[in-house]
Parts: sequence; C-alpha cells; structure tokens
Amino acid sequence: MPEGHTVHRLAEAFGAHFVGHTLHASSPQGRFADGAGLLDGRTLLGAEAWGKQMFLQFDGELWLRVHLGMFGMWRFVGPGLAGLGRRTRGRAAESELDEEGRPLPRAAVRLRLASGTHVGDLSGPTICAVQTKAEKRAVTATIGPDPLRPGARPGRAWDVISRSRMAIGQLLMRQEVVAGIGNIYRAELLFRAGIEPHRPGRELSKAQWDGLWRDARGLLRDGVRDGVIITTRPEHRPAGKAVVGRRMRRDGRCYVAFRSKEPCRVCGTAVRMEVMAGRKLYWCEVCQVD
Repeated sequence: MPEGHTVHRLAEAFGAHFVGHTLHASSPQGRFADGAGLLDGRTLLGAEAWGKQMFLQFDGELWLRVHLGMFGMWRFVGPGLAGLGRRTRGRAAESELDEEGRPLPRAAVRLRLASGTHVGDLSGPTICAVQTKAEKRAVTATIGPDPLRPGARPGRAWDVISRSRMAIGQLLMRQEVVAGIGNIYRAELLFRAGIEPHRPGRELSKAQWDGLWRDARGLLRDGVRDGVIITTRPEHRPAGKAVVGRRMRRDGRCYVAFRSKEPCRVCGTAVRMEVMAGRKLYWCEVCQVD
C-alpha cells in the first residue's frame, strides 16, 4: 500500500501537469462510467493529499476522491512524469494509439484522465468516488493530522495516543489518529526512536511523541523528495550504500522493515517479525526497549 509520501508526490504531479487543463474523463473498465461522465470536460482546479487519500478538485465544486489501498496504482504518460506511479515505458505502436494519438488504456483501468499532453490511468483503487464539497469536508474531518500538511496539529493525535491502551505500533497505523504512516514508516519510526512497538500509547511521554512527529515529518519529506523510503542514517548503511535517492540499493534503505531474521544494523540481534492487527511488524528487541 502506498504510504503518505507517495500520495503527496502524486498530488504534486497532478498539480504540475494537469491542473488548469480541461480533462477528458473515461472509464475503460466501465465500473466508473457514471463518475467519469460527471467529470468529463471539466477543468481540474487543484490536487490535495490527505494522508493516504488524494482529492482532485474540478470546476462545479466536484471532487474526485481516490484511495489506492493495497492494489491501486496510477500509470502516467507525458513529459515530466517519469518515476510517478507506474509510467508507461517506451513509445506506443501505432496500433496501440487512439484517434487522438494517446496510448490505449488497459482493460482494467477504472478511470482515465487525459489532457492534450498528459494521461493518468487509475486501476485497482479501494475508493474512487465523485463527491461534493460538503462530502469531501466530512471525509477529511475523520482523517488524523498528516505530518506533510501545513498546519497539521500533532496535539490532536497526542490526545488520542496519550489516553489509549492500544499498542503504539497499532496506533501509528490508524489513519484517524495520524495520517500517511504505513507499515514501513511505522517500523522505522519506532526503531529510530527506540520505542518498543507493543507499548501502550498512554505509556509514551509527550517528549517521545514530539520526537516521533518530528522524525515522521522529516522522513516523509525526504520520501517526497527522493521518491523512495530511506530511513537509515549514513553511519548505519552497508559499505558502498551511502548514495541517497533511487540509486541506493534496497538493502541499504531501512533498519528493520522487511529484514526479518537479518542482523540489526545497530546491535546485530536478529530482527523480529510478527503479525500485529493483520500487518507484519518488524522490530529489534534489543534496540527497542524504551
């Protein structure tokens, strides 16, 4: 499932390449034909990311709400969109172009948004819905503070965490508590803070929560910039893995995520993996004792 930095990158891409253009909307798959019909021929006015959800604003006070979930993705065609979503590579053959010279969509595409120069194909989302301004506002009111959004209020999340018996490892994954943190960021934030993931939220100190929030903001911003999740500090990366960004090999990017039974980068203890609330949790039982 894409984490918050990816959704913010997608919103930035729509803002840079689609906003201000009148878009042709269609549903090649057919499942979103009515929604596409409402959007077709409208101008895109803005794009917003709220945690793991994106809202595209069209004229007429309509909003397209998209939650990619576990299997959703965007594929893009057009200049300046390399590295966003999954990009259609190469040049389409003539037989694969429509009458306007755009690549034909795959059969599973739920929604296609096309300007004169760019195409965005959405497939497999958990949520794809056209909403009014009031409906959009009702949804965003239920989303927790997003570390990447200006004006986000971490105190709102702390009010919930500080009273909860639930494990902090679960609380960080609840989007109504704090938005945009997924399985990888959850594991890495807790490791970097040295916090045991089973610890009840109410046993955290305010200083620990403030540190988690600051670190989340920094790591998520790095993710938006680099297009990948990199949480390791330079001194803990394997030799030859000091390069940042997409050029860094996967085995140098994270401390514990997806490293079950491998040695901890700090203490050498085997990284543990277990299932917490239906998702895999990675942690070090030596480094995370606080």
